[in-house]
Order: sequence, then C-alpha cells, then structure tokens
Amino acid sequence: MQQTPPELLFQREHLLQQLTQHPLWDLLVIGGGATGLGIALDGASRGYKTLLLEQADYAKGTSSRSTKLVHGGVRYLAQGDVGLVREALYERGLLLKNAPHLVKNQDFIIPNYDWWGGPFYTMGLKMYDLLAGELSLGASVHLSKDETLQRLSNIKPQGLRGGVLYHDGQFDDARLAINLAQTAIEQGAVLLNHFGVHGLLKDALGQVAGVSATDEETGTTYELRAKVVVNATGVFVDDILQMDQPGARKLVRPSQGVHIVVEKSFLPGDDALMIPKTEDGRVLFAVPWHGRVVLGTTDTPLQEHSLEPQALEEEIDFILRTAAQYLTRAPQRSDALSIFAGLRPLAAPQDGSEKTKEISRSHKILVSPGGLITITGGKWTTYRRMAQDTVDKAIALGKLPLAPSQTAYLSIHGAQPTSDRSSHLYVYGSDLPALQQLITERPELGQKLDEALEFLQAEVVWAARHEMARTVEDVLARRVRVLFLDARAALRIAPTVAALLAQELGKDQQWQEQQVAGFTRVAQHYVLKEKPTTLENAVV
Repeated sequence: MQQTPPELLFQREHLLQQLTQHPLWDLLVIGGGATGLGIALDGASRGYKTLLLEQADYAKGTSSRSTKLVHGGVRYLAQGDVGLVREALYERGLLLKNAPHLVKNQDFIIPNYDWWGGPFYTMGLKMYDLLAGELSLGASVHLSKDETLQRLSNIKPQGLRGGVLYHDGQFDDARLAINLAQTAIEQGAVLLNHFGVHGLLKDALGQVAGVSATDEETGTTYELRAKVVVNATGVFVDDILQMDQPGARKLVRPSQGVHIVVEKSFLPGDDALMIPKTEDGRVLFAVPWHGRVVLGTTDTPLQEHSLEPQALEEEIDFILRTAAQYLTRAPQRSDALSIFAGLRPLAAPQDGSEKTKEISRSHKILVSPGGLITITGGKWTTYRRMAQDTVDKAIALGKLPLAPSQTAYLSIHGAQPTSDRSSHLYVYGSDLPALQQLITERPELGQKLDEALEFLQAEVVWAARHEMARTVEDVLARRVRVLFLDARAALRIAPTVAALLAQELGKDQQWQEQQVAGFTRVAQHYVLKEKPTTLENAVV
C-alpha cells in the first residue's frame, strides 16, 4: 500500500515519477470514464501494478453527462431484460453503501392519467422492488390524486387519477468518477489525465504488449509496456481497435442523450418525476440535482462521435414539449440554465436498425487476436461489475495471476453517511474538514466564485491539489459542476478560476488567457440560445 504523504499522493509530478519505475505493468487501462476507473480500482485493489491513461480528463465524456441516476432501469424491466435490472439493482445497493456521500435514496413519482395506469405501474414496480432483494431502497406505493398533487405541486391536475411512488438512486456522476480515481491511487495505481494514447506496442508474435502515449502538457512521449492492455474508451473504442486491427468492423454506434437544466421552481419539493411513456417510446425524467432540476433524456442515433457532442434542435424541442404536457408551469427555452449532451456506446446494429432504445445496455467484453481486451456497453450503475468482469477475463486468459475482486465492499474516497445536504459542500464527504481547514488558513478562499452561486474559491485550490484538475474546464465542468448547472455563470467566473489555478500550478498570464479562451469555446455550447430561424436540425 502507498506510504506517500497525503499532500503528494495526487500530485501530477509524483504520479509522473512513478510512470517510469515499472518497466512492465500488470494492467494498463486506456480511458478514464466510469468503466476505466472501475477497472483501475479493481486491478489495483487485487494487487496488480496498474496504470490508467486518459486523453482528456476523468469523466470528460459520457460519464459526466448522465441523467444522474443510480438505477436498475425501470424501462429495461418493461423490455423484459430482468437479468440486467437485477444486476443493476444489486450494484445500486452496493454504491449506496460504498459512496453514501454522493449516492442517495431518491423518491420518484409516476403520474397516472389513465384508469389502468395505477394498477399497471404499481404491479411492475413491485417486481422492481422484489428484484432488489435485501438491497431495496424502499417499497413502491400507490398515491391518490391529492397525494400526487401535494408532492408534485407543478403537475397538471386535469385528468390526473393518482400516482405511483418508487425509490431509486441519485448521484453526482463526475464527482464519483473523481473519487474513484482517488481511491484507485490510494490502492497503489498510477492514473494520469491529459495523457493520450496514440499507438499500441506489439511483441514479435504480434500480441499487444503496451502503448505509446504522450503527456499532453509537456509533449513528452512514453513507451509503456504491460501484460494486459484494456480498451475502456466508451464511444472511442473503435479508434483504439483500429490501432490493433486496421479495418476492423465497428463495435459501437453512438446514441446521443440530451439534458436541459432548469431552476428548482419547476419541480418544487424533494420528489423526482418520471414520465413512463413519451411519444418516442422512451421515459423522461425530471430529477432534483444540486438545487436545480435535470430534464432528460433523448435517444438519437449518430454516425460520428466527439468529445463535445451538441444537442440537436429536435432533441431540445422534444424535451420541452414533453415537459409542457405534464407541468402546469412549463420551462421555456429561455429558462434553460445549461444544456448538455452525452453519447452512449451502444453495440453497432448489424441489421441496419435505428431503434437504439431497444438495444440492451448489458456490457460486452471482447478479446482481439492480438490480445487487446475491449469492454463496451453497460451503464454507470454497473461500472463496478463491468470492471470485475474485465479483470476476471484477463485472469481467465492467463495474463494475470489469480486474485479475487475486492471492490464489492470497498469504500470509495470520501465515503461517509450524509443526511444533511443543505450545504453544497456535502459532496466532499470525509474530505470536508480538510477543505474547511484550508479556508481557515486562507480566509480569502472562503469567498464565493460568483455572488449568484454557492461555490467557493477554496474548491478550485482543492481541485488542483487533491483532485487532479489541470484546466479551467476540469474545475468548472467536473470538480465544481457550474458548467452543468449554470453555463452563463461558468463563463463569468472562468477568469477567476484561471487566476486561482495559475497560482496553484505555477502558470503565467498567457496560460490564463489561453485557458479562458479554450473554456469559452466549450462553454458556449452549454448555453441554450434563441432558436435558429433556419435549418430545422441546426446544432445549438
């Protein structure tokens, strides 16, 4: 186990020094999303020398852009995928135990406007409860019309017959990813963000034996050798597969999910809303999150993938139109505080089908002739099981010595029971006293980043020192979630964040200006502007 002083543990210089200490790694993971981080943690906690490389930042892609749910998937149950639901409900229960500072039991209400809706959804959700077993978050119950209106005060009363209340998990996705990265490092792994893999190394037999990778900050290139290389790059898995097998058939077809964030006043109270059947056959959620409400999501097949996918006008219209069918006071375009899009790495359909909502979210592990292990599919809730299965696969192939998985009951960094979420600082969990001590030592860091927001200057310094943040975007998108909560505010405070980061990382004025300019280019896409007058499917 690491004996490194806590103040050095997550410092980039310390991690880079370890990079060259191992001529041969046991396990090298490409990709720092939920799956890759889970694999690094699983491997390190089993005792393997583990290295993870991420081209951008942890959870930069899909893993920071979810609907913020830790759930079994009610709609997967409706599709008959009982095995996936059972597995996800089990993992939901473990996450609530292992990261109680970030995962909480959330009440959801399905409003019922049809005479058959109450009994139908009540019976279905009783099955959902049953599949959760001992890790159930609570029994689902039928609500009268009056009870439903009392709990969802902005729901349309006309034709309402009642509702069904059920329980699921709710969390902060990017914060959990950062805590997973910290836990993996505490278990002995080396993790580096802003470190891109641009080639695979092969031995004399043509087997994958490592990677060629570049530190994006310094431009230094490394050849890193490993017994096992895992491709856990989400929608980018085909890019890595092409390095191994040029011309290989594509495994993934990205599907886009869009979310709109609005003020809490559109969903007063503590309950989330679940609309069970929309015009496209999906479900739509309205979920309380950090004092705001997340509306989503969509399911739009795409041909291309990118690090910054952008919402289509048809997706925006769908979310706002569906919300207006159920809410008395419905959000307008001008009410959007932020809009974000994420890509799901779905299995590429072999029959030309466009029905991505019907593709199973179960994960798949594939081994190329060159020995590259690729994992794709799955969902945030099942990241731990996906990681365990991936490492088990490497063991089954004879690439790693036998060692049992340790993660089912391994507490994640920051874990502590958290019932009081009145302060936004609850997300720091057991780190909170040290963050508060930083403010005591430097009182000026207790100032807000923006008078209209709750976030503090100390959080930027903390993100750089202990959470491996290297850029303004790292901070405002994934450490302090301002970009996802209020994009215009994020643009306002970017110069302040750049100045604080520059002081902490030893950067100059030119670096600050470049950071603000780069962040501004990204953040503009999170601001929902006036609807374009031309091009029906124009990108915001």
